Amino acid sequence: QVQLVESGGGLVQAGDSLRLSCAASGVTFGVASLGWFRLPPGKEREFVARWYSGSVYYADSVRGRFTISRDNAKNTVYLQMNSLKPEDTAVYYCAAGFRHFSSDPRDFDSWGQGTQVTVSS
Repeated sequence: QVQLVESGGGLVQAGDSLRLSCAASGVTFGVASLGWFRLPPGKEREFVARWYSGSVYYADSVRGRFTISRDNAKNTVYLQMNSLKPEDTAVYYCAAGFRHFSSDPRDFDSWGQGTQVTVSS
């Protein structure tokens, strides 16, 4: 059974940085796609970034500011978030799935519990 546990969220000011972590168990990084999604207040869940087999892809709203990476030895995927903006405020979720090169949350089968990121202006 796949388990994903996010950490690293918090309250920061605009322009600050945060690094989110997602510790995974029950999934082999070389096989699964790993993604980050977020749920802004009052909005629908949206794609942030994904990684599969060395290929990464970002939402337009975060490209150039956020970086997805993983540490195979620790079975952990990261989301480095720089130059944070108030509109980045959301609950951030990591997810794993086996329909690769997709940004559709329906193609991700396993989800973490989420971590809150709040960016003040």
